[in-house]
Amino acid sequence: MADVVEAGLWGLVAGSALLLGAGLGFGLRVPQKVIATVMAFGAGVLISAVSFELVGEAYEEAGLAPAVIGTLIGAVAYTGGNVWLARRGARHRKRSGHAGAQAQPSEAEQGGSGTALALGALLDGVPESAVIGVSLLDGGAVSLVTVAAVFISNVPEGLSSSAGMKKAGRTKGYVFGVWAAIAAASTVSAVLGYTVVGSFSPAVIAAVTAVAAGAILAMVADTMIPEAFDDAHLAIGLITVSGFLVSFALSHT
Repeated sequence: MADVVEAGLWGLVAGSALLLGAGLGFGLRVPQKVIATVMAFGAGVLISAVSFELVGEAYEEAGLAPAVIGTLIGAVAYTGGNVWLARRGARHRKRSGHAGAQAQPSEAEQGGSGTALALGALLDGVPESAVIGVSLLDGGAVSLVTVAAVFISNVPEGLSSSAGMKKAGRTKGYVFGVWAAIAAASTVSAVLGYTVVGSFSPAVIAAVTAVAAGAILAMVADTMIPEAFDDAHLAIGLITVSGFLVSFALSHT
């Protein structure tokens, strides 16, 4: 029982970073280059965590085939859900408010887009939180690297998306309601990751970890990197590598 509670608490910690980012994005006028910078750093952190904490461990536990197949399944599943939501107004949910076609739509511009944005945020957050719970299965201690990676990446995600929601005319209640709900869902996802996946064999756990890794990597490529590089300055590539190395260092200490 204590481990279940711990899984939920760590999921809540990681999800709360979305609220922190939302507060910054909604309450402050953050320059586009700053948003691009923190998003690039967060993307680098998650890419490293996926490589060494998720896919790497899945490979070590179950071999190449489950790691590859699981990662592909996760990417396909995420992409399918993302395509469905994109057609309903959630395509640019992590955009901070770029003009034209890349801006988040308002409810008046596309009815139902508010719900699609919320579901898109849920789609992005569930795989990240689930692997936090799964990480508890390895020796009874949560992977602090995974928690740190999700937390660090959630701050720019919440910041950029909330800034875009504000520019699209979303109310403060809507913005913080969405992120509070996602933080709660992160808690539940971490608990389910521990309780449900914990009943499987090590090979299946490794495959499930790889599925989550594929979904996270697809999310980074589809929603975080475009925002990071759309207003790219010359240091963006270096900042992404810095985020990657910070996460790499954490996983090897």
